[in-house]
Amino acid sequence: MTIQTIISKAVKRLKIEGKLLTPDFYAEAFCKEAKKANMQVEDCQHLEKFNKILNKDLQKDLKNYNIKTMNEFVRFLISKLNRTNPTQCSDTLESETLMTKRILQVVTVLHNKEADELAQKTLDLLEHGAQPEQLDQFRQRWVNFLTTYDDTFLQKLKEYGHIDSKDLQKSIESLQLACVSTEESQSVNLQKISRLLVASLVPSIASSVNDTIANLSEKIQNNPVLLENLSVESEIKSAIALRIALDKDTVKEMVESIDGVLDKLSLRLIDMIEQSDNSTLEIQNIKKELKSYTVESVTNFKLAHKRLFTIAVALEENTQLLSKDLKGHSEEVIALSKKVHRLEKELEEAKEESKEDFLTKLYNKRALDEFMKIKEGEYKRYGRNFAIVMFDIDFFKKVNDTYGHEAGDAVLSAFAKILKKGSRTVDIVGRFGGEEFLALLSETDSNGGVIFAEKVRKHVEKTRFVYKGKRIKVTVSAGVSQRSNHISLEAAINSADEYMYKAKKEGRNRVEYKK
Repeated sequence: MTIQTIISKAVKRLKIEGKLLTPDFYAEAFCKEAKKANMQVEDCQHLEKFNKILNKDLQKDLKNYNIKTMNEFVRFLISKLNRTNPTQCSDTLESETLMTKRILQVVTVLHNKEADELAQKTLDLLEHGAQPEQLDQFRQRWVNFLTTYDDTFLQKLKEYGHIDSKDLQKSIESLQLACVSTEESQSVNLQKISRLLVASLVPSIASSVNDTIANLSEKIQNNPVLLENLSVESEIKSAIALRIALDKDTVKEMVESIDGVLDKLSLRLIDMIEQSDNSTLEIQNIKKELKSYTVESVTNFKLAHKRLFTIAVALEENTQLLSKDLKGHSEEVIALSKKVHRLEKELEEAKEESKEDFLTKLYNKRALDEFMKIKEGEYKRYGRNFAIVMFDIDFFKKVNDTYGHEAGDAVLSAFAKILKKGSRTVDIVGRFGGEEFLALLSETDSNGGVIFAEKVRKHVEKTRFVYKGKRIKVTVSAGVSQRSNHISLEAAINSADEYMYKAKKEGRNRVEYKK
């Protein structure tokens, strides 16, 4: 189809629609016929081009108003311009900017370091004429501050008084009132501790305490404040040693009692054997006598019969006595045997517990100290280097405060399994205390220690810690050192500990070491 044909059809369309042959009506009819003929005419594409450069709101309005021609498009824009008020927009923008500045000035005096710094930077930006991109960037920084702001530090003050998170001044005043009762609260805590300490001094196996333990227990119960006295510490240690000694003495007495019963049984058996030997000799003598007897020796035969009967009776009596004694002592032996088995099991468990942390089933601090001495000896004698990695679970107190100590114990146990699984058979891992853990990596330098620590950290970060249907977010910080970089074992341990605290200070959930 040619342009001439489209022109002819456009003129016919105007006649049919009863419109005058004006430039606007003609252009509209021409474009409709061109579109109908699937012919692309540049003069008919202006509306689409202008539509593409409008913002989304105006594009939506064009669609809603069904704008099809350039005339309709021009009338639409004119109506939009007529409804705008430049003076009012400028005044509103200026007022909003001024209000924003005043709000930021208020933020700078609300005693929050991060908010103060961010508010001051935003004020400087507004003073120097910010670009939209800069304003969007700072708006996002305020969103980040709002979503990451943590006011749980106020929870730490609850034990000292009433906390009103909406009125910090009121909270501080309540803290001043709470300080008055601090001594009384401390006294109550000391009483609870004293009762627990006295209960722990009672022997677990022995039936009673000695005078030293009894006197110390009475003294602490009567005056719990003594627990703050350093001189009492040595007395408590001595009392604990005495309690252990009492249990050991009781076990020793029980074992000696069993030995006595066994000795009696041995003597009884030996006595019976000896009696049996004597009887056998006596029977042999009687047999020799019977061979020399004649038919006429009736009197001697009767004597031999009497002797044989006497021996038989003696053997029967001894057998019956032994059987009776064995039956009488069997129950006692069984009971004592069970008690020995139980005591041996308790001693074995006590021995294991002395090196194993009861909660995590890893080595405890005492065992770790022993292993570190062994590693130190190997280093000094054979030059075998080893790495030390200190781990600390981040925000562990928050887990206890939020979900309870049982949840905290579950987190410790789960982390211990991760630590154990990630270590080699030649490595030594244990609980150093609280939420701190230590790993001794044999024949390993700092680089190997960092690889191990990062593997454990990533495993913890990806693991879902769930307690009673609630997911607990857990991360861990770590510090790494190697023995060959330090003058002593203590210096190497302190270095790992310092790097661990540096990791927590730098944002947690990270591994720090000497680079």
